[in-house]
Amino acid sequence: MTAISTQLSHVGDDQQPRMVDVGAKAITRRTAKARATVTFPADVAQRLHDAGYVTPKGAVLTVAQIAGVMGAKATPQLIPLCHPLSIDKCDIAIRMEGVDALIDCTVSCSGRTGVEMEALTGATVAALTIYDMCKAMSHDMVIGDVRLVSKTGGKHDVGNTETV
Repeated sequence: MTAISTQLSHVGDDQQPRMVDVGAKAITRRTAKARATVTFPADVAQRLHDAGYVTPKGAVLTVAQIAGVMGAKATPQLIPLCHPLSIDKCDIAIRMEGVDALIDCTVSCSGRTGVEMEALTGATVAALTIYDMCKAMSHDMVIGDVRLVSKTGGKHDVGNTETV
């Protein structure tokens, strides 16, 4: 049986959690794009569209964009073993397709470790913010399909790197 430490980078030989030592890694340009989806009941999606995506709590998509950026920046405070990074860019794009809000978060930095977790956190926090701002209309919204779309930099590129 293989020890967990040989499989997981955040577990040491002593089987204890640890932050990965990235000190010897080269500084490279790193970019990641993540997506989350919020699916609304059809009547709620229509009401939001008719209201210009403004609820009594404010401009839903604008507030979600700001929350997503804040979430990406707060990733090391939320995910215990993430490295604090100096993010150069965080862009949250939200578009409606039918009853779905598609949230794309693109994060980049020049550093020794990637920004996948920051992109995933940014997209997820934006989705949670949309839910919070719209829950008075319905609790039947679904947050789903949170995923890494692509990443560049480091050892391996992932996904469709042309869209990053």
